[in-house]
Amino acid sequence: MADRVGRPPPEHTVAAAFDQAEARDPHHLRTWVVLVDGARHQLDLIHAEADRRQVTVHVLLDIVHVSEYLWTAAHAFHPPGTADAEAWVAGHLIAILHGQAARAAAEITAQSARARLRGAKREAADACIGYLTGHLDQLGYDTALAAGWPIATGAIEGACRHLIGDRLDITGARWGLAGAEAVLKLLALNDNDDFDAYWTFHLAREHERLYPTPDQHNYQLTA
Repeated sequence: MADRVGRPPPEHTVAAAFDQAEARDPHHLRTWVVLVDGARHQLDLIHAEADRRQVTVHVLLDIVHVSEYLWTAAHAFHPPGTADAEAWVAGHLIAILHGQAARAAAEITAQSARARLRGAKREAADACIGYLTGHLDQLGYDTALAAGWPIATGAIEGACRHLIGDRLDITGARWGLAGAEAVLKLLALNDNDDFDAYWTFHLAREHERLYPTPDQHNYQLTA
């Protein structure tokens, strides 16, 4: 059941994403990589769907989300906009990219204790530590980079802005969910140079729908 603004529930969205992946790799021969922001409910849905389909997925946190936590924690130790804050983030981020997230979390924990952080600063540092330690199994960037896997969703989000924003946000446009979905699918087909192949498939399916019996197979669509 969709929510009040017509969006499907998260489990339907996750299932739809797996449907798309399975259409491209029906025999599960390729490597499946899933990029997430770390939301526990989202992770549970992804693992449940992977188990249901008996497919192995490699789950990675979007590195941009990791860097956001690091920047917030950095400002607990150094003033915003300073070279010290930038160096602090760069050092820990490099360690994490080399597969040493546990070490980075331990160092931030020790630094917090030495600095005797209190209040909002301690909360910022603890949030970063908790984010890292709570998702160590999704921070294998060294493996991902060696294998050539993506570690951020920027390319995907950019494509979404192009496909969705440029088309649906035009002045005066009003969209229902079904109409917007249909237009976006056609736009994606066109951008991927798949429209001609799709249209051939579409005409064939329409022919089968309109002329289902064997004696009608030679009929031609007139419009």
